[in-house]
Amino acid sequence: MIEAAAAGQQIQEAFHAAGVDGFLHAVDVDRGTELGHQSDELVVLASVFKVPLLVEFERQVAEGRIDERERARVPAGFRVPGPTGISAMLDDVELSWRDLAQLMIAVSDNTATDFLAERIGLDDVARTLRGLGLEQTVIDADCRAILRTFQEDLGLSWPPVPGDMERVEAAGAAAMTSNRSLRPETAVRSTAREIARLFTLIWRDEAGPAEACAEMRRILLSQVWRDRLRSGFGGAERIGGKTGTLWGIRNEAGVVEVPGRGRVAVAVFTRSFEPRWNDPAADHVIGTAARIAVDALLEAAA
Repeated sequence: MIEAAAAGQQIQEAFHAAGVDGFLHAVDVDRGTELGHQSDELVVLASVFKVPLLVEFERQVAEGRIDERERARVPAGFRVPGPTGISAMLDDVELSWRDLAQLMIAVSDNTATDFLAERIGLDDVARTLRGLGLEQTVIDADCRAILRTFQEDLGLSWPPVPGDMERVEAAGAAAMTSNRSLRPETAVRSTAREIARLFTLIWRDEAGPAEACAEMRRILLSQVWRDRLRSGFGGAERIGGKTGTLWGIRNEAGVVEVPGRGRVAVAVFTRSFEPRWNDPAADHVIGTAARIAVDALLEAAA
């Protein structure tokens, strides 16, 4: 960990101004220097958990256990609630396994995620995470299981009906502690340090065979959301990453590639004090905090 007191203070102030508790870890991919703020506190991953699934999927493809071009038929009855991709469709869908992985990351498709998770197995995901040295990262539920906790813990409908999102918000701060998927101790979880480490391994070709890591990077660079990490940077940088969203939870982790300067893996997790679904200030501070960390590491290396 490098000494970066000024950057750390700026990051803390940015989180405070946005009205969130923030957790950040950044790693210079090529030099290994690090900078963090509450790096080792447990955080709720939300859809950032889809990145370890991508890692396991591409490793199984490289091992010959999955033919990525094989056609998979996702029946309409398998739908998992969500606003994007197959989750928003009404009929059976047929596509390749690699296109399911693409939808899982690029638009955070919950149905594609769960169909892929069933194919690769969460037990294999756990073994791979431990093999990579990620001891605090726990993925013991898929999207369907995560969403069902809101039915079981907060009395929402299944499948969700109009008004459910507002009912979570109306529950106030108590929802942040009464729902298993919003408590870091019981949610699908990790730390900012471990998730930044995972992205570092992907960009260093150390999360699996080189061809598998190259495919992971290709898919991560295709993510469409631009209001979090991307908001802190101009147009010259390449950013590959994955967002995560639940009530009161706003995250994004990825790698920022700055032409002529270097590559920095950065994981930013935020937790609001109320279960807000729409939180532009939390979205924006992810980019602000990431920019501070990336600049500090690359300036220290110059």
